Amino acid sequence: MTAIILVAGVARRLAPLTDNTHKALLPVGGRAILARMLDALASGGVRRSVLVVGHCADQVRQVAGDRVGRMVVDYVVNPEYTRGSVLSLYAARHYLHEPALVMDADVLFPREFLRRLLAAPAPSALLLDRGFADTGEEVKLYTRGDRVIALGKKVVPEAWDVVGEGVGFFKCGAEAGPALVRYLERVIEESQGLSEYEDALHMLVNSHHVGWVDVTGLRWTEIDFAEDLRRAEADVLPHVVRLDGA
Repeated sequence: MTAIILVAGVARRLAPLTDNTHKALLPVGGRAILARMLDALASGGVRRSVLVVGHCADQVRQVAGDRVGRMVVDYVVNPEYTRGSVLSLYAARHYLHEPALVMDADVLFPREFLRRLLAAPAPSALLLDRGFADTGEEVKLYTRGDRVIALGKKVVPEAWDVVGEGVGFFKCGAEAGPALVRYLERVIEESQGLSEYEDALHMLVNSHHVGWVDVTGLRWTEIDFAEDLRRAEADVLPHVVRLDGA
């Protein structure tokens, strides 16, 4: 299993904190968010992580290095990192022809997330948190039975069983990978590379079985705003440390 970590974007909503560094390198509990993620992947048995870099790429390389424990760390450069995240995932498309984890780099989470996702019986699956407040910023997942039927910030299907916030981690099975690459190409063509990769995932769930894994009740946060950083430090990190022991 290869983890593809998207760590290229500029994160203007966190300016000026991210003017001269990447938001995944911001410290929580004295450690970079990205360093915590890499440790979790290595401890979970992932043998290779591929970081898609752009903004402050040299800093990212310095923090991540070329190995974490037994896990090799490789890099792919997205020279168009100021545009949509669809271009970052497309830059790593070669790695989608084998089982992969697609991960946003700005998430503080307990290692139980990875354990549940990797253990899910479905070859392709997403993490879903039902305990969310809908502010319009969340990528929402809609499910019917054991599969995701729609996802996005503005997409709403006619009927569904469960709705929750997507965590930003996607386990992509080998069979779904080539199809995802084709959808990424379509999104890039239709949006001139300005859209997010979730638009391609929405297309994928309509053509392939993508399961879902419930993580409701486990605390986590995506770091988009300064308030998220404060919440990560004060509320989420103590919960993560209790679960992970580190």
